[in-house]
Amino acid sequence: MNTHFSCVGCGKCCSDHHVPLTLDEARMWAADGGNVIVLVEGFLGNGLGLPVQQREHAERRSVVVPSGTAEAFVAITFAAYNAGRCRNLDEDNLCRIYERRPLVCRIYPMEINPHIPLNPAAKDCPPESWEQGPALIVGGELVDRELAQLIQQSRQADRDDVQTKEAVCALLGIRTTALKGDGFTAYLPDMGAFAQAIELAMAHPSAASEWVFQVSGPGIAEQLLDAGAQIATEAPANYTFIPLRAA
Repeated sequence: MNTHFSCVGCGKCCSDHHVPLTLDEARMWAADGGNVIVLVEGFLGNGLGLPVQQREHAERRSVVVPSGTAEAFVAITFAAYNAGRCRNLDEDNLCRIYERRPLVCRIYPMEINPHIPLNPAAKDCPPESWEQGPALIVGGELVDRELAQLIQQSRQADRDDVQTKEAVCALLGIRTTALKGDGFTAYLPDMGAFAQAIELAMAHPSAASEWVFQVSGPGIAEQLLDAGAQIATEAPANYTFIPLRAA
């Protein structure tokens, strides 16, 4: 089945979506007065929390950290915090920073994760977006080579930035992750401290600090403890746990 797409300018994709940012984009977003949220998920070296077929992609965008006696892989996302309309969306639903908009905005509606297929039903775009415009996917293949290159660029940035992101987290006192598939930990740091931490982390790289896991229930906690990982006993400031499992 072929997929067509044409943006109709509804602005829905620019509202209530936390947009993943590269390290440089996060610096610019904070400098422009925007807020950046830090989202963290991880899995263990023994594979706990990760489907086997996703391991290569997940490892490449993660940093190896200690957790108790276990080896953990932590993926850290810096994302533009958009509660409501994006701060750069004007009254006509046009982007005020279109020429320097984040990479993920340029890639939309495609997915970055190679294990997540494009699903128009899961997007906010109205039906007419998918009823007109040029072919996006033909025979299961993305036809826009430039778009494919942007996706690869985004994946590479994930890999290139993760060590520095972990150092930024260490400087901000962020050391609690969720188990992949169980949830995310989310932080809203002070932007002044965040910007300063990025500069320090880039100038003075450091070894990974120890991390602990926040979990949704005792069953997950038991699995992690049996594997030697450390469990969080209290929640840090400016932090929340976003569960993905049904209560």
